[in-house]
Amino acid sequence: MILNRLSIASRRPIRMPVASLMARNTVLQQYRLTHQQNAHQTQLDDDSNNDFMATNKWAKHSLPDKSLPPAPSPEPSIPKKRRRRQLKPLKSVITLTPNAILHLKQLMQQPDPKLIRISVRNRGCSGLSYHLEYVSHPEKFDEQVEQDGVKVLIDSKALFSIIGSEMDWIDDKLSSKFVFKNPNSKGSCGCGESFMV
Repeated sequence: MILNRLSIASRRPIRMPVASLMARNTVLQQYRLTHQQNAHQTQLDDDSNNDFMATNKWAKHSLPDKSLPPAPSPEPSIPKKRRRRQLKPLKSVITLTPNAILHLKQLMQQPDPKLIRISVRNRGCSGLSYHLEYVSHPEKFDEQVEQDGVKVLIDSKALFSIIGSEMDWIDDKLSSKFVFKNPNSKGSCGCGESFMV
């Protein structure tokens, strides 16, 4: 038996055998049956999951079910005051000992007062040495350290190798010089002229 249908595109009758209609109906029935079986299996899985949750000692610690509405919160609490962050004072790039301050003040009282600029140069056995020079004004990126009314400039390129150091003035029978105690120094040469970081 053949049924006549109209084609949408050409408006001509299409001849379709009854067997293909029956096959189509069978496919639809199988789809519905599979869908019902999947729904039944999902229900069984949910039931077994609930049984597991009832016997599991950690069930009360599990995440809340998303299908349930959120629990109403108790009365609104008073907002807690936030603790303000306390900023630690910046560590001084370099500290000056009283002897160094006294000597630098004497240098500043001369007729032509100038600033002292500390830099680091590649020189000596260990690689780096301190270099002190008089300057009339700071350069663009120099770090200015002021302690007890004395200003010292530090070259921006030397900051990482000098930071945290202590500058001291030593005046003994053999020499008079500035000495640096640098916590970043990993070693120095025997004569003390150079250091390495």
